[in-house]
Amino acid sequence: MSKQINDTIIKAYKGEKTEHIPAWYMRQAGRSQPEYLELKKKYSLFEITHQPELGAYVTRLPVENYGTDAAILYKDIMSPLPALGIDVEIKNGIGPVIHNPVATFQDVEKLGTINPKADVPYVLETIRLLTEEQLEVPLIGFSGAPFTLASYMIEGGPSKNYSKTKAFMYREPETWFLLMDKLADMTITYVEAQIEAGVSAVQIFDSWVGALNAADYRLFIKPIMTRIFSELRKHDIPLIIFGVGANHLLLEFNDLPVDVIGLDWRTSITEARQMGITKVLQGNLDPTILLTDWETIEKRTKAILDEGMEHGKYVFNLGHGVTPDIKPATLKKLTDLIHTYTKR
Repeated sequence: MSKQINDTIIKAYKGEKTEHIPAWYMRQAGRSQPEYLELKKKYSLFEITHQPELGAYVTRLPVENYGTDAAILYKDIMSPLPALGIDVEIKNGIGPVIHNPVATFQDVEKLGTINPKADVPYVLETIRLLTEEQLEVPLIGFSGAPFTLASYMIEGGPSKNYSKTKAFMYREPETWFLLMDKLADMTITYVEAQIEAGVSAVQIFDSWVGALNAADYRLFIKPIMTRIFSELRKHDIPLIIFGVGANHLLLEFNDLPVDVIGLDWRTSITEARQMGITKVLQGNLDPTILLTDWETIEKRTKAILDEGMEHGKYVFNLGHGVTPDIKPATLKKLTDLIHTYTKR
């Protein structure tokens, strides 16, 4: 039996009124936490995630240290790709590096499929440890979205302009759609396994899809995302989509069968509502604000919370992930501010 008692964030994700605005932070696990930095002296990211006890420990640390209303599973969006035959390495200071990039129809055709119980049993065991024994808040599972995963697979690593990815998409649409279908199948299977293991909500990170214009999104991406979320919708848990620099795609996101849209810092809560966004919104303090003085942090945070309370259907988060130079004490103080300022 789960120990979970605080379901505030799940109520908020369903659009229900809550006693306070709930909060969690993207990349809250690890990054700047001293306990995590000690672990990283001994283990790589993949080594930590392959050991369920360690993965669970890192996942629950921010809940214990910051008082957040949810935990997000500590792992990487690259975690399922080795099952498909992708040779990926997480390099310090660089990020994911793909040693066998996808370049041809044959490359896509030979991609494998994922069997979560055989390929990522450590992820499922970490979820079970957290939800059955350790956490008193909901656990959020996640996956990368097909476009974002494909961008790494085609570029060979992080990119600033995604030129290879977009050229591949324009030049070889048949191959592109085959790749999208394979990655969609993987995403659905992978996320369903996380749900079965015990996560209470799921966030799909389409971090880099903002590189596309709305017309290309509608043609090359939206049908795939609709299929993914339609399949996951059958499990009746909150579904969240998030992208960076994707304000021009928000109306497209609003059409998807999702419950929650994550905003980066470029679009305010009020602007999103004025655009006609009806879903629950999550966001969107610029993480760099947390590197300034407390007076500035408090002022900016309260302004966002005021908008969230005015328009309703809102969960606090950052507009992107916690950076390594943000102090844990600042995040603890931030959570306390959110809870006290919005207490109803």
